[in-house]
Amino acid sequence: MKRIVLTGGGTAGHVTPNMALLPKLKELDYDIHYIGSMDGMEKRLMADFDIPYYGISTGKFRRYFDVKNFTDPFRVLKGFSEARKILKQIVPDVVFSKGGFVSVPVVRAAASLGIPCIIHESDMTPGLANKICIPVARKICCNFPETLANLPGDKAVLTGSPIREELSRGDRLAGLKMCGFTANKPVIMVVGGSLGAASVNKVVRQALSKLLPDFQVIHLCGRDKIDPSLEQIEGYKQFEFLKNDMKDAFAMSDVVISRAGANAICELLALKKPNLLIPLPAGSSRGDQILNAKSFESQGFSMVIEEEILTENLLADKVTELYSCRHSYIENMGRSNQLNSIQTITNLLEEVTRTPGK
Repeated sequence: MKRIVLTGGGTAGHVTPNMALLPKLKELDYDIHYIGSMDGMEKRLMADFDIPYYGISTGKFRRYFDVKNFTDPFRVLKGFSEARKILKQIVPDVVFSKGGFVSVPVVRAAASLGIPCIIHESDMTPGLANKICIPVARKICCNFPETLANLPGDKAVLTGSPIREELSRGDRLAGLKMCGFTANKPVIMVVGGSLGAASVNKVVRQALSKLLPDFQVIHLCGRDKIDPSLEQIEGYKQFEFLKNDMKDAFAMSDVVISRAGANAICELLALKKPNLLIPLPAGSSRGDQILNAKSFESQGFSMVIEEEILTENLLADKVTELYSCRHSYIENMGRSNQLNSIQTITNLLEEVTRTPGK
């Protein structure tokens, strides 16, 4: 039996692609183990799976001043030692890393033991954690054609991002029933991320009077962001977030309004959902969502509105335009070579386990 260690954490985007790989890895007879932080999100998300989990110390690599910058390097070094000890016990054939700061000590420890590593970069430009891992990685998977230019040519592979297969198995009628919607009016789904997007929520709600005559709206507004005063509006349904029912929400949605996180937009691509992206502004991030959105726009997969110019009228006009030409977006997404990511990545894993050393 082949043995693999998965790693990655800090946010859901560094964990859910690993979760998406699990069914195929089990089908290929891998013995699967996971190394993450002691008490991070990845530990909670992986608790539903019958997979051994190992926690290690980890620190954050910050580009700004923080008192923890003086102590976290020692936590990383401790994590490296802990990861090395765990890897010696497990003796995996390969390590697959989805990124995040916890992955750095794992990948570097694996490399020090001669264990081949494949890493995945979701965003257009590599984050700091992956930059530290790139020199020792055997292969580097990425989501965007533009990213290939920023990676070593002999290592970079355009794979797209793995998404959970169950998302493609939704039931449209179940989604309509869940929301109390009718079958004869198109549905807009609004997704602001796991914590919601307050600015997007505000404009969507302001635009309801313009949207609801022609559309129904399911709004995933984030934790503690439901507006009780809007609960009784016909054709508008709010949820903080969805888990098992997300597949049905996707199945019934004709167009999607979303932030431009890499994994979120890769799900839209895989499901061929026409989408309007409102990327997180550069002042609130390192600008990766803006680059992600521009790439999808240039490939004909998405419409984009910058948050700085977002208004209720512009939102309503763009959604109406998107719906009217939705079929061209669906056709463009159908021609993408980023749709078969699980097979492409598992092929790479099989390749490096067959060719030890280099």
